[in-house]
Amino acid sequence: MRAFAQADRFVNELVSRKLRPAYVFVGDEAFFRKRFRDVILEHLVPADLREFSLFEFDLGETDMAEILDRARTPSLMAPFQVFFVRGVKNLYGRGSNDEKLAAIEEYCKNPNPDALVIFVADHISIPADVRRMEMQDKDRYQRIRDTMGQYCGIVELARVEEGEAVRWVTDYCASRSVKIDADGARELVDALGGDMMMISNEIGKLMLYVGERRRITLGDVETMVLAAKQRSLYELTDAISSKDRVRALEVLDAILASGDGEEAAIGHVYMLAKTFRQMLVILERNVRDQRMLWAALWQGFRVPPFAADDIIRQARRYKSRRDLTRAIRLVAKADLALRSNPVSKRMVLERLVMDLTTEPKLEATGWMQEQLPV
Repeated sequence: MRAFAQADRFVNELVSRKLRPAYVFVGDEAFFRKRFRDVILEHLVPADLREFSLFEFDLGETDMAEILDRARTPSLMAPFQVFFVRGVKNLYGRGSNDEKLAAIEEYCKNPNPDALVIFVADHISIPADVRRMEMQDKDRYQRIRDTMGQYCGIVELARVEEGEAVRWVTDYCASRSVKIDADGARELVDALGGDMMMISNEIGKLMLYVGERRRITLGDVETMVLAAKQRSLYELTDAISSKDRVRALEVLDAILASGDGEEAAIGHVYMLAKTFRQMLVILERNVRDQRMLWAALWQGFRVPPFAADDIIRQARRYKSRRDLTRAIRLVAKADLALRSNPVSKRMVLERLVMDLTTEPKLEATGWMQEQLPV
């Protein structure tokens, strides 16, 4: 279990306090990021001192020098400080950032022993099979290794293979004295496309559902997970692909009214992006039935069996590759907005749905009209 083995190594370093001054979390797997954050808070940040011990920064908003000055300065109120620094991609954008990278190196050579700096590089996606890693992400990862990797610890937050996810589900349930049937564990992972964050959330709900029975069956998974996901994600994409704005907004409202609501906004956007990417592959490879679908989509990128016909039908509503790439760009734009702490996450998602249900030609016409002189 490669992904979990790497995660366990970092947790062991943390628990034993054999820490490096700074780490870079490379990857966008939210499950491991949450797991690491929870362990850091448990072992390094007392609950009653968090406002003095825990700090969040974004390099798109705060200068590196200011962050490192804060890290160097011992706290009078807390025995240990933790700094989470997002926006690592800003260190590798346009212009020279050698001075900022040199400042990180200098800090790591002479750090504050009572501080831990975590740089979050969640603009990189690491698939379970690294051979399928996109070239752009490979280049980005290598640049981080060649620079920050020389003086910071590198921790990969990679996707999990479906087999690993099934074993984790079984072991996790056993650790809580709950038995899950093998076919139930496989169906859960398959239904959620191997998304570990969603799997871990649904496992918690399933345990509450079975209660004193202490056993999760395939029927429980079908009742509590599959039907809910079918009503949510694929109903939403069905309305969007049909350009039915009213129904799409109604489905979105139902999604936000249940579960974690707006707090799961980034997860919703991630699943939308994945679904549109799947549709793009379906359209490009002219997939017409389930047999062709399983051949076109690789492990970890497949759709749950119950949604196969739906996604093929939805993909074929798009007339060209350009329409789907436009949808993916709109979703990426919404993801960026959500990570920038908007006033209302609901408004970001509603705007996304409205944009996705707008015909591209109409959108282009409106843009042209705005450019014309009065």
